[in-house]
Amino acid sequence: MTEQIKALNPREVWEIFSELTQIPRPSNHEEEIQNWAVNFGRKLGLETLKDEAGNVIIKKPASPGMEYRKTVVLQGHLDMVPQKNSDKKHDFQTDPIEAFIDGDWVTANGTTLGADNGIGVSAAMAVLASKTLTHGPIEVLLTATEETGMDGANGLKAGMLDAEILINTDSEDEGELYVGCAGGEDVTISFDYSEDEVPLGYTALKLSVTGLKGGHSGMDIILGRGNSIKTFFRIINVSKDLGVRLASIDGGSLRNAIPREAFGVVVVEEARAADFIGMVDEIADTVKAELSVTEPDLVIKTEGTELPEKLIDAATQDKLVKAVVACPNGVIRMSDSMPGLVETSTNMATLKSDADSKTIVGGFLMRSSVDSAKDELGSRIKAVFELAGAEVTFSGAYPGWKPNMDSPILKTMQNVYENKWGKIPEIKAIHAGLECGILAQNYPHWDMISFGPTIRFPHSPDEKVNIETVQKFWDFLVATLENIPEK
Repeated sequence: MTEQIKALNPREVWEIFSELTQIPRPSNHEEEIQNWAVNFGRKLGLETLKDEAGNVIIKKPASPGMEYRKTVVLQGHLDMVPQKNSDKKHDFQTDPIEAFIDGDWVTANGTTLGADNGIGVSAAMAVLASKTLTHGPIEVLLTATEETGMDGANGLKAGMLDAEILINTDSEDEGELYVGCAGGEDVTISFDYSEDEVPLGYTALKLSVTGLKGGHSGMDIILGRGNSIKTFFRIINVSKDLGVRLASIDGGSLRNAIPREAFGVVVVEEARAADFIGMVDEIADTVKAELSVTEPDLVIKTEGTELPEKLIDAATQDKLVKAVVACPNGVIRMSDSMPGLVETSTNMATLKSDADSKTIVGGFLMRSSVDSAKDELGSRIKAVFELAGAEVTFSGAYPGWKPNMDSPILKTMQNVYENKWGKIPEIKAIHAGLECGILAQNYPHWDMISFGPTIRFPHSPDEKVNIETVQKFWDFLVATLENIPEK
């Protein structure tokens, strides 16, 4: 399929993207892709450097006659989210992505595709490689570890770039221009627990919640998708009168993805095992009915397993279950100023027990375009879990990006789009963490905008990018660079 993808139009973009799919680049394991980017720039004879934060910067002079146009930064991130289906054998640190064409889309076999932000990166590199495009001075900024903490954007020092305009390529709807984004902050909750012995006469069952769509915890939170962790503990809470005991929990995998799967081992008296299994089936039918439109492939099941050596102590189990059931999750408030935009949300992304350390650790990612609303949401989560005896910490806060409706690059790109396609693109803000707000801290003079092709279900194994919109994205980028105003 790689050769077929390379043959798609625009070939200059798809050929580079196909190359990216062969280079492992999960967050925090990016040395190989960073080296690839450095070599790409140097082979072209362009000024190229890698900074202390792992960002790669490549500078290309203006084409003849365009020397006095404003300098533009084309910006994207090199890492990708490593998500796969539980039955898929794939090592994101060593294995290439198995991309293929599925009708009007390019997608991957059981894993994330990496179109987020691989298509944007590929377009920026195609600009660098082109000998025919018309453009002013270009700087390409490829940031490190965006998906797990925006490390590269936070680590970029002032004075590294000369540009006046930043074009971010990390948006996911063609025909839309993004001029603002939400800020975010991580919440970590941690329980210490002691262990109880497994009582005599008990049997063990593995309880699993699978088949959920998951997705980007910012972009897709508005879709009302199921959360495997919340569903798992809903079951445990409802079945508490049966004396069900929890031995372990393993839910979710990534801080910025809606959890698709949750697994745990429970024990119950042998005489009550059939009642528990029947109750799980009833709850499964109820949840499936509630989520019949958004989650048609949801599977909740129990199966026999070996007795665990120990159990999470009863008191901690009770507090944990109540806290997870009570904690806020999903869309908290919609924007008053931009209809259809989520203002504030939170996603319980991970929850895992560790028998060696006797801890249970969970993670949330809160997002909001209003800092005070994010802080208030954090206080709610903190209150719930501290009442349950957990330790709660906050980390990785990053600012939002406030819209500037008088932005010159916004007006330029509106005009370019209207001239090419006969309509004005929609102007939007995004309920996700673009790097623009962070980058503006050291480059406050930048005039910033974000756009991209149509990508669906990022951060999940269903991720796909629409082929036709990649062509429009490229054409739009090329025309925009031709029309950048003079200094």
